[in-house]
Amino acid sequence: MPPESPRLAVVCNDVRSEVRAAHAAQRLQCALLCDVDPKRLQDLDFVLLYDEQGLSIQETGAKAPGPVRAEFITGAVGHRYRFGGGKGQQIAKAVGVKAGVYPHLLDLTAGLGRDGFVLASLGCRVTLVERSLPVWLLLEDGLQRARQMAEESELQRVLERIELIAMDGLQYLNGLVEPPDVVYLDPMFPERHKSAEVKKEMRAFHQLVGRDDDADDLLLSALGQARYRVVVKRPRKAPLLAQRAPSYQLSGKTTRFDVYALRKLPEQWPEPAASKTACTTE
Repeated sequence: MPPESPRLAVVCNDVRSEVRAAHAAQRLQCALLCDVDPKRLQDLDFVLLYDEQGLSIQETGAKAPGPVRAEFITGAVGHRYRFGGGKGQQIAKAVGVKAGVYPHLLDLTAGLGRDGFVLASLGCRVTLVERSLPVWLLLEDGLQRARQMAEESELQRVLERIELIAMDGLQYLNGLVEPPDVVYLDPMFPERHKSAEVKKEMRAFHQLVGRDDDADDLLLSALGQARYRVVVKRPRKAPLLAQRAPSYQLSGKTTRFDVYALRKLPEQWPEPAASKTACTTE
């Protein structure tokens, strides 16, 4: 976590979101401002902005980049859902998804939930765990908007497979009674892409969440808890977590998946049941 928390407030510029904004400000123990331009708030670093498009994280200042949202139906994630390559994607191979095999995935570093959504779209039941309350609020809003917008029955089933929990990942993992089939980790790391969009998101996340300094502990605990495997997503040239060599790696141009195979996945899997649709907090 960062040594100094960024200066944060909740801004509500949509009358329909006033109750939600007030609740968020109370939970975050920060100020609630209404009908203001975030770029004029010089005494804050970020705002959680409620407007007609939903919830976003917005940097303040005149030259601040645009808002960061959790999107699942539109934009890059929606395109990936429709045209992303299905079970042939590297992430699917790393997790072990194939016809008839749908592991329950525990994503302990959920972020904006993109990888979790992809795996849910491939048939997995997915539990997203996020310890940063501002990021969790983004995820909650993104999933709620997606459920409201989902017109296809298949997309509705995808969203029903996703459960969202606000908790520290290590705490959640160590409190489990039933082991997850696969634990997935994508710990925070310095920027690994050069696109302006990723830089914008990474800058916000680094300041709000900080680096995941407990990533080594997460891996070691996950290796003792997962039923079949642990998968770690890393920048392609990043060092191994906890200096533990994986069973094998799947590498792409910018990222790689370190796969720690603990035991063989079954050849057949029951059809995945829906996850809880309610979001859970500590």
